[in-house]
Amino acid sequence: MKKQSLKGIALIAAASYLVSSCDLLKDLEYRVTPSPLEMHGDSVKVHVDVTFPPKGIRKKVSAEITPMLGDMALKTVTVQGEKVTGNGSVINFKGGGNFSYEDLVAYKPEMEVTELKVTGKVFKGKKEKPGIFQDKKIADGTIITPFLVNKDYKVIMEKDQFTRVTEQTFMAQINYERGKSEVRAGELKDKDIVALTNWLKAAQTNPKIAIKAINITGYASPEGEENKNNTLSTDRAEAAKTATINLAKAVKNATAETVSFSLNGRGEDYEGFKRELQGSKMNEDEKNLVIRVLEMHSDPVTRETEMRNMGKTFKYLDENIFPKLRRAEISIVYDLTGYTDEELKTLSTTKPDSLKVEELLFAATLTNDLNTKLQIYTAAQNKYPEDARVHNNVGGVLYMQNKAADAKNHFEKANALADNAIHKNNLGACAGVAGDRAKARQLFTQAKGAGNEVGYNMGILMIMAGKYPEAVSSFGGDASYNKALAEILNNSVDNALKTLDKSADKETAQGFYLKAVASARQNNVDATVSNLKNAFSKDASLKAKAAKDREFLKFAENATFSGAVK
Repeated sequence: MKKQSLKGIALIAAASYLVSSCDLLKDLEYRVTPSPLEMHGDSVKVHVDVTFPPKGIRKKVSAEITPMLGDMALKTVTVQGEKVTGNGSVINFKGGGNFSYEDLVAYKPEMEVTELKVTGKVFKGKKEKPGIFQDKKIADGTIITPFLVNKDYKVIMEKDQFTRVTEQTFMAQINYERGKSEVRAGELKDKDIVALTNWLKAAQTNPKIAIKAINITGYASPEGEENKNNTLSTDRAEAAKTATINLAKAVKNATAETVSFSLNGRGEDYEGFKRELQGSKMNEDEKNLVIRVLEMHSDPVTRETEMRNMGKTFKYLDENIFPKLRRAEISIVYDLTGYTDEELKTLSTTKPDSLKVEELLFAATLTNDLNTKLQIYTAAQNKYPEDARVHNNVGGVLYMQNKAADAKNHFEKANALADNAIHKNNLGACAGVAGDRAKARQLFTQAKGAGNEVGYNMGILMIMAGKYPEAVSSFGGDASYNKALAEILNNSVDNALKTLDKSADKETAQGFYLKAVASARQNNVDATVSNLKNAFSKDASLKAKAAKDREFLKFAENATFSGAVK
């Protein structure tokens, strides 16, 4: 037998080792879902399905597999042949097998443009076999489209209750002598009748006053025969009507002469009697005695007899109380038209103290200038500090001026005065701007029902939490950029494009960019490029973003796309 040299034997042995070593682990297949990786809810979920072909791993071999996301090592998993004792996933030698790998890591900016690789170690028994595991790129990272959300939380301005035309009344009273219904000349010189005359004169030339009706009610004092007093109260109402018409003629107020009069004789005025008695200077014991008599006797004759039997007490009533009850009340009902819009705009900035709170709140809605709005609401806040609405609306304007911290203080004042859903929403918006999503969500939940703004705000949080179906639902029926983004993330691309075309962002830079993302997801390179070019024409900085956006990675080798983003 021919002898081989020792050197030859060594070479054969080395070759045999290499062949057997490479055969320990081979031909693994990796499928990453999704690929490229995607960021959702501030995290990146890595899901890899690993397939071992038949005879892909030897029976006595184990491997530690460690995915790497850029420079970050993810969790390590162990797979092993069927004769290895351990806790790894067992892969059959003859039939091969598979296992699924998952890990969830917090997103970091460096993950936007990176690679997912697998690295590992191979062991035969307990001994590591270097150089066997081949590192391999298995996916790109990372789509960060949820970051396109506009964090434009909406606040709610509280509404005014301004009514330009309000129903008003002007009151006057004519008093009569005992048992009579004639209007005395001296009574017409009384201050309230003089005021009535002056009012009728002014109303005649005031286009903002429209008299609707004049109601006159006659009364009698509770002494004398009831039937006579009933007739007397009616006669007094008739006499007051005649006097009013004569006053209107004197100042040439034709409307007051011809307007509809409503006359009513109310008879003996016991309610007025009790009211005047309570307000009088009569001794409290005597007051109580009179009131007991009124309550004990329902018959008018008996009641009057009992009062007359009180002697001095009745005399006091006859001299101080009864004369005030012998009267006719004149009530002019009219519509008063308030300030015009132009008048309100002027007064709200020059003489705000002359306006009521409803007028100031309304006046602030007549301008789009935020500084002017703030001036008006601040004036209202100073004059009406107990009205929660003015504090809320000052906060609303400050918020729209990007002064969320200052706005929060005013929303808190408003909520301290009136704890309600509107103020909760607005405080939630401030929490969202400050980055406190947990607090914002708590407040928006409490604000449910305050308005569509609450749903919109909650939709933003749902996008950021990676809850896309909930986000779409929260945005409701209004077409907005954020709703379209939620629909894209929820894989409703066709709906997203329709929403964008109805939104205010239809032709903005961010609107076109989002359309490009939607088109890329439809694998429509021409539409993608067209929308990107429109976006770049409005915001050139988006070109650099598109060049690294993993949404467009599939078009990286396309000349049209690469030409557009260079």
